[in-house]
Amino acid sequence: AYAIGVQIYRWSGSSWVFQAPEAMLFDADGNVVGLHYAGPTWESNSGSKVVGARVAGVTVDSTAIPWLLLRAVSTEGPGIFARTTYIQRVNTEGGLAPAAPGTSTGQVARVPYTAEYYFYRATK
Repeated sequence: AYAIGVQIYRWSGSSWVFQAPEAMLFDADGNVVGLHYAGPTWESNSGSKVVGARVAGVTVDSTAIPWLLLRAVSTEGPGIFARTTYIQRVNTEGGLAPAAPGTSTGQVARVPYTAEYYFYRATK
């Protein structure tokens, strides 16, 4: 799935702290097929969900968030995300925390990003 959205950060008073992603997921034809949000969670329009946990990451482009491998820690509902075992995030653009410090504690920055997510599932 192709994701277009934001990475949300909050200024702690001394650094930007990642809070959550917020993105729409698109299929190869450009149709919206789901959402990506805190957890990290991916939810299909049909209601199935998968929550992942980071296994590994690599910085491929210093101007973008890392490519990641995540393991599915829970799935819910029938549908496209049922039986998902791993998720990959690749071909990222943008999404890094702001370089400049925040102006007040609690300030929120919504940084645009795009990425491709690949979902792997068990055969049985």
